[in-house]
Parts: sequence; structure tokens; C-alpha cells
Amino acid sequence: MSAFSVESQAMDLRDLDRRALEAAGKVIAGVRPEHLTGPTPCAEWTLGELLRHMVSENLGFAGAFAGRPAEAPAWDRGELGADPHHAYQESVAAVSAAFAAPDAHERQVEIREFGVFPGRVAMGMHVIDFVVHGWDVAAAVGVPYPVDEQAAAGALAIASRLPDTPRLRGPGGPFGAVVPVPADASDLERLLGLLGRSPAWTPSC
Repeated sequence: MSAFSVESQAMDLRDLDRRALEAAGKVIAGVRPEHLTGPTPCAEWTLGELLRHMVSENLGFAGAFAGRPAEAPAWDRGELGADPHHAYQESVAAVSAAFAAPDAHERQVEIREFGVFPGRVAMGMHVIDFVVHGWDVAAAVGVPYPVDEQAAAGALAIASRLPDTPRLRGPGGPFGAVVPVPADASDLERLLGLLGRSPAWTPSC
């Protein structure tokens, strides 16, 4: 069993995921139409594109836990419509229902192009994703991020076990090179730096 799997197994991942989704949802509730074309810490995405990605990821994880194959369209089918917050909340309901299955931790699920993982490991990936993307949205809009401290600490513990390989970092990988942060950085700031984001990012950067 990998260290990543061991770390995930020791946590209440459903609770951490709920906390991460709720914090992100609070920020998304304040997004206005004029925000959607603005930049985000994810350099390749506008805020509208990032929100669509978040909706797509929720639906993709829900489909993976239902046993659907990890074909590209299954991970890119989110639509924001006229109300991004409503679209996000619907996707949250779908992924939360999938994670609530009694055997969800033990299921073998295929996550995008990354491979097949035990459900608990996949849930850990989702926690990391939404703690960080919630901050992305808050930074893009320029509002404080109501991060849940337990979710941030859990995401940091899981992310600290990720292997530092070219497949995961740099061009084509899901994460950038590690960004140094101060020794007294918060768990969230340490998580952001570990995954290649500068906690000091603003839309004018």
C-alpha cells in the first residue's frame, strides 16, 4: 500500500470533502457575471473556465465511482448555464452522493488519465482539488477565502505524500514546481506552495 493510501485511510475523507466543497461554494455564491472572464491562479483558465472545470470534476468523480470508464468526455461535461453557483451545487450533490456509498472507500475507480485507485485515495485527490480550487476562486475574485482549517490540514497531509515526479509536476502535469513559502506559513499556504501556487497571487500578477 502506498504512503498516499495510508495517509488517506487514516482520515474521515467524506467529512473533509464536505468541508472543502462547502468553503468553495461560499465563494462561488458571490461570483458575478463580470468576474467570469477574469484571470485565475490557473494561468490557462479564466474564472468561468475554472468554474466549469470544477463542475466537470465533480461530475467526473461521481461517474468514476459509478464505474464509468475514464474517457475524456466524461471529465469535461460540466456546464455553468445562467447560474454558476446552482450548477456547482448540483455537481456537489452528485459527487457527495457517490462518495456516500457504503463501499465507496474500497471501490476501484478510474480517475482521468491518472489510473485506477482505491476509492479512499480518489477521495483524497478530490479533497486536495477542491481546497485549492476554492482558494483559486477567492483569489480571482479578490475576496477572503473561508477555508476550513481541518480540510486544509487534511489536504496538506495527503498532498505531502504525493510523489515528486515529472508526470505530476511541470509541463503537462497537474501541478507546477514547488513554490517556497515562509516557515510560519499556514497549512493552506503550505498546500498552495507545495502544489505550485504562490499564496501571494492576485489578478494583477
